[in-house]
Amino acid sequence: MIMKKILIAYLIISLVVIAGFLGYKAFQKISSSHQPSASESFEETVRKPAAAGQFYPSGKKDLETQIDGFLSSVQLPETKGQIIALIVPHAGYQFSGQTAAFGFKELINQQIDTVIIISNSHQERFEGISVFEQGYFETPLGRVKIDSDLAKALIKENERIFYKESAHEKEHSLEVQLPFLQRVLSSFKIVPILFGNSSSQDYQILAQALLNNIKGKNVLLIASSDLSHYFPYQEAKEMDLETIDLILNNKIDQINNACGKDAIKTLMLVTQELGVDKIELLNYANSGDVSQGDKSRVVGYAAIGFYGERRGNLLTREEQENLLDIAKSSVEDYVKNGVVPEFETENHYLNQKIGAFVTLKKQGQLRGCIGMFSPTEIPLYEVVSQMAISAATKDTRFSPVKKEELAELDYEISVLSPMEKIDNWQDIVLGKHGVLIKYLMQSGVFLPQVATDNNWSLETFLEQLCYQKVGMEKDCYKRNDVEIYVFTAQVFD
Repeated sequence: MIMKKILIAYLIISLVVIAGFLGYKAFQKISSSHQPSASESFEETVRKPAAAGQFYPSGKKDLETQIDGFLSSVQLPETKGQIIALIVPHAGYQFSGQTAAFGFKELINQQIDTVIIISNSHQERFEGISVFEQGYFETPLGRVKIDSDLAKALIKENERIFYKESAHEKEHSLEVQLPFLQRVLSSFKIVPILFGNSSSQDYQILAQALLNNIKGKNVLLIASSDLSHYFPYQEAKEMDLETIDLILNNKIDQINNACGKDAIKTLMLVTQELGVDKIELLNYANSGDVSQGDKSRVVGYAAIGFYGERRGNLLTREEQENLLDIAKSSVEDYVKNGVVPEFETENHYLNQKIGAFVTLKKQGQLRGCIGMFSPTEIPLYEVVSQMAISAATKDTRFSPVKKEELAELDYEISVLSPMEKIDNWQDIVLGKHGVLIKYLMQSGVFLPQVATDNNWSLETFLEQLCYQKVGMEKDCYKRNDVEIYVFTAQVFD
């Protein structure tokens, strides 16, 4: 009888243990599905390529080779001002890639924080406008981060602006622009936007939302659109040239023969308010112009550039050259004669009280670098003059510049944005952000280009900053009592 009771008790305990184990495994499964790890959460936010292997090559090397081939075939006239916006086609690269390259060639050596890519949906019809809210878009060339702050700000502007995941899943018109951008820009975020094709007035809503959120920011607008569809070659060409003429002459309401017409209209409304003073056709072609094209049913493509005096608060090329002349003259006058020259300018942007660094190089090697953050008393052009002299004579890593060296010096200026404190070092964008690390009375700074000039990873960049500049252990950037600030810079030489 006792043995029977013991056996029953053993069975009950065994069942309890098994049930507990199964319950634990079920809880693990539920927990992992609702509370993913950082890596799992990251994976879930990635919009995978939908057009690779169809609209463009799926292999990284093949894709790079094709895009570089398109770009190398483009010869553009002299700069027309700052590029503010582009209209580019979105067909398969074998048909429209060469035309698109005329637009993207304009972006080489440009520094752009965010690219806003707009098109009309080809895969799904829906009410309103879908803005991809957060995460990443992926192509064979890597991942591009969504500017979630700007995307969410747009969504808050109007109830017709929201995020509809299914609208973006298979849409090619935004995706095909990314590989080109990845080849011509070193660091940027994106805001992908799709019209649902349900209202002819939605473009006005989006244009106003954009204007409320991008003025003064370093953004580029792209309208992704082909022109006429499936008309005979000559008829299509006549229709397309008429549409292009409407665009060049800002006749927004008459634009109809384009699949991305709402995107084009949005771009045109916004650029009117951003000070665009020139619109130029960069290239026109249609699918009948390529060897495999059928001239009986063609699709039209155009690359059109929108130009203004400046994008965001960036300095124009003329202003950059002015500052470089000031830096060079300041160093030469001081080294030769011991005189600090005086300069004057009425230019508003050169009179802004913003910081700058001046870097001197000799035969490609650093010869001095000193800068100033957030001046309160002196304007930018004076900051450049003073920092140029300091870089030549007061950088303690080097002896003062001698007269015989002056002819060998190259000058680089970094005009700085205001500092922004961050809580997570992983939010630093390599090549875009300069970094200041501060601990009590110790501090050190690296400009954004230090990372790219040395081909450093983010960890190496921060380790060297901690060790070389702050004078602390290499992993000081991971400490909770260390403050990290980031800034951007417009760099020119």
